[in-house]
Amino acid sequence: MTPELSAVIVSAGVTGAVALAGGGVLTTVSRHQPARAALFAPLVVVLSLAAGVAVATRQMVIGFDDYRTLLFVLLAGAPMAVLIGMLLARRVHAVEQAALAERADREREARVTTERRETIRWLSHDLRTPLSGIRLLAESLRENAIGDSGEARSLDAILRASDRLEAMVDDIAELSRLQGSETADRPRESADLQDLISDAASALLPFAEAGTVTIRPGVTNSAVVHADPASLGRALTNLVRNAVQHTPPGGQVVIDVDARPVPVVRVRDGCGGIPADDLARVFEPGWRGDQARTSSGAGMGLGLAIARETARSHGGDLTVRNQLDGSGCVFELVLPIS
Repeated sequence: MTPELSAVIVSAGVTGAVALAGGGVLTTVSRHQPARAALFAPLVVVLSLAAGVAVATRQMVIGFDDYRTLLFVLLAGAPMAVLIGMLLARRVHAVEQAALAERADREREARVTTERRETIRWLSHDLRTPLSGIRLLAESLRENAIGDSGEARSLDAILRASDRLEAMVDDIAELSRLQGSETADRPRESADLQDLISDAASALLPFAEAGTVTIRPGVTNSAVVHADPASLGRALTNLVRNAVQHTPPGGQVVIDVDARPVPVVRVRDGCGGIPADDLARVFEPGWRGDQARTSSGAGMGLGLAIARETARSHGGDLTVRNQLDGSGCVFELVLPIS
């Protein structure tokens, strides 16, 4: 092996060893002080090269005491390394501060969201007490009211209003729960989609008959899902109620159940379609796109939002599209395979 080749091999080994040692130190420092690690990173490179040059000059017997080449490397490289290190450190510091600020914002937002949900939960609980009192008092007075007198009609109106208020409070509490972390704690069990849909349709039959709307089954296949039956049943009821509410008298709501390749519930109504610009907003809490949605009999506009959050909490989703003939909409509730 020639002296030159030997010098190159030894120099490369020393350069690598110094670089690895410096890299280890920088890795440790960067865990707590990334800006300082960035500042010294270029210096590690210069020191590694200087160590390699020093070993090479000694190996090639250029002169044990003649370190002019080494001095040249240090004097030429060190200032530039310091400059580059300062620029890197400044950039890393800026990125670090931005990351800290972003994390603080996320933590603050998460804290505010949690506090808001807790407030809604307690508010919903507290509102039920006076609402129950109002209802009990109105029922007691209604029993003593005479027939169809003005007093009786007023008390009936109070009872209907209290029912609506209780339903709104329940919707707010349910949406808050679905958007929280406690959703996963609800018990799950095997549930037949056809049974849940049948229960929803039966519960809404008087509402549909009052509006002369027909609820009928379409294509139905057996589909069993692993779900929270109460929560999923409520979501299906909200879907069917929404379809009945926006279908004109004499129209019909068709409910399909498809089990392949995954369980899907399709609810087709006769609402006449939704403008393309509004399709993306249908599931926004409180959104109403037309006069029908703002009628006095409507709720707070949370039904579809609750249905979608329920589907997502089960690992599925809820979407909407217009029918090709423009007669209405199709809501598709997709659920994972049991």
